[in-house]
Amino acid sequence: MSRTAGRTGILPIALVAAEQHYPEAQRIIDDRLAVRMLPLAAKMFVRFLRPRVIRDWIVRASEKDNPGIWGGLLCRKCYIDEKLLASRSEMDAVVNLGAGFDTRLYRLPGLSGLPAWEIDQRENIRSKTKRLRRALRTTPGNVRLVSVNFDHEDLGAVLGREGYSARKRTFFVWEAVSQYLTEQGVRATFDFLARAAPGSRLAFTYVRKEFLDGTARYGWERGYKQFVESKLWLFGLTPEACPDFLAHYGWQVLEDVGYDDLARKYILPRGRPLTSTPVERMVYAEKI
Repeated sequence: MSRTAGRTGILPIALVAAEQHYPEAQRIIDDRLAVRMLPLAAKMFVRFLRPRVIRDWIVRASEKDNPGIWGGLLCRKCYIDEKLLASRSEMDAVVNLGAGFDTRLYRLPGLSGLPAWEIDQRENIRSKTKRLRRALRTTPGNVRLVSVNFDHEDLGAVLGREGYSARKRTFFVWEAVSQYLTEQGVRATFDFLARAAPGSRLAFTYVRKEFLDGTARYGWERGYKQFVESKLWLFGLTPEACPDFLAHYGWQVLEDVGYDDLARKYILPRGRPLTSTPVERMVYAEKI
């Protein structure tokens, strides 16, 4: 995973922070901590979006370039939060793979006290640790922030040194990461996941392979140039191949959800004119 890919972690949390400007009844996700995780330039951007007319204009512009990118990002976070909280009583630990500046371990009261590990590139972990200490005065004692290179390091060995045991039934979050890895890096991650305790859960996103090979652009012409032609996005799957891919590593797909379904669940009740994107999909799986 490149340093450029690592820096893309700022955009999702910036959009979540901007979402807090909407009235509560229209807000898709609540996250008062998000803005405090941002560097100064991103905070200024979020502040610039405070007026509704400017915010709506930026949303329309982003939807024109990459339809569904704004709403899809918010929906996937809602979905993962929901699945994680629903399985809380069955889990012994949480591992957030490629956590970026995500805040769910710190903003969801239901996760308080659950042993958790956040994994990302060294640069992101260093920056996140610093911002958490500023925002919360300290990092919660139940959460460990761990640096790793997904393409070149053994996840199991790295986590083992940080006190994690594969015997723990674990909820793994792997959000918007797989597309930035080589197939070798993805399979190395699944080699680690193959050793997870039975009953563990996995929520992860993947980009559709036909977008990466250019056979279906889904209106994302600019996004194709930005992410695919630049070689930033490398790995994808098809919904048809996903169950067998996971089964090879001992995982059973429980849900493979399109973002149009997520939009009906999380956006439609808010009355917001946001679209969804078919470029990415959301998987929820169980270790068997």
